Amino acid sequence: MKGIVFCGGKGVRLRPLSYYIQKTMIPIGTKQKPLLEYVIRLLKKHNVLDITLLVEYKANQIANYFGNGSRFGVKIRYLRDNPKLAGTAGALLNAFLKGTIRLDETLLVYYGDILSNINLTDLLNHHKEKKAVATLALSTGFSVPVGVADVGEGGKITKFIEKPEIEKPVGIGVLVLEAKAINSIQKLFHQKRQLDIMTDLIPHFIDTGERVYAYLTDAFWYDVGSTEKYEKIDNKAISKFFSEYEK
Repeated sequence: MKGIVFCGGKGVRLRPLSYYIQKTMIPIGTKQKPLLEYVIRLLKKHNVLDITLLVEYKANQIANYFGNGSRFGVKIRYLRDNPKLAGTAGALLNAFLKGTIRLDETLLVYYGDILSNINLTDLLNHHKEKKAVATLALSTGFSVPVGVADVGEGGKITKFIEKPEIEKPVGIGVLVLEAKAINSIQKLFHQKRQLDIMTDLIPHFIDTGERVYAYLTDAFWYDVGSTEKYEKIDNKAISKFFSEYEK
């Protein structure tokens, strides 16, 4: 099992803060620890001890803080993105070409701007039981952050709901992926210059009949990747939720 965390983005939605701080290093909680520290400690808790951070923008901020990972009881490697292999799937392909990923491995893939206390052990066990090529962590009860209207004839609003709850489960930026999926990524790169896991790879697997499964969770999760979302964080609640990570 290998943990892969995406930490290379410029954090455009977090500007102007991200002009100065790498988006995964923004401070949260009452002790103002970096977001990425919560991710690393979550992986450690579930025995994902071999972690590769895919970095680029302000990578030194991350490396200077986490080092080789020994302070957190894990082993951390760093790999810079290759601009010729754009997108999250491209970053995985780059990791394979650099020898960081082997095709016989199972990857726990985590998007670095997501805060969650998801049970990764259950997720991994579910993936193995289903013999899946990919298993996506999905959350129910997600509410749209805006009001939604039904518009009738002549533009008359017939129904309006403020921040309705979506009936379908949504992705939370955490998944398990068999590294052999990189073979498909290589083939797809002949068609596109940029390749993303969620936009391109997962739909491709579904279309071709691969075993793609859902892991439904009611765990806490929060996308910290925008200024608006960051400003709304309740740091006291975060510290209460993740007290074991702030000792």
